[in-house]
Amino acid sequence: GRRQEETRPDHEHPPPPKPVAKEEPKPEPKPEAPKKPAVVNLASTELFEFNQAVLTQEARGKLDAEVLAKLRDLKEIRYIIVNGHADRLGAAQYNQRLSEKRAEAVRAYLVSKGVDAAKVETLGFGKTLPVKACPDQKDRKATIECLAPNRRVVVEVQGTPR
Repeated sequence: GRRQEETRPDHEHPPPPKPVAKEEPKPEPKPEAPKKPAVVNLASTELFEFNQAVLTQEARGKLDAEVLAKLRDLKEIRYIIVNGHADRLGAAQYNQRLSEKRAEAVRAYLVSKGVDAAKVETLGFGKTLPVKACPDQKDRKATIECLAPNRRVVVEVQGTPR
């Protein structure tokens, strides 16, 4: 029965003593770090009819749900940038102007709902940043329909969460 002794299962050996951890002095409680500003990217798309810079009823509803509702979750708003976009139909200069008017329409709406006008900047990108490419179709209406996602406003909010 000598072999038995040599092959004792491990659990019978006493475990090696664990090194005793020194009590680390507890760090002073740090003043609470300011919360990092949250960037809320709200892409409200298809807010406008072709060639229009007037918010549709549906667009207002979207802004209420997607932008204004989220603004309530912020303790402080650092800034809001409203980027207007147009589709590619029409002259570049015309679309630039149209995209600016769209951004302005959204800004005016947000301000009418109590958002501080000083915090809202608008930018127009004309037709330079399409989100959807569409081939020209025989039916102009079909092309206009296809390009709808490009007629949009992107609202970027930076603020501190509550």
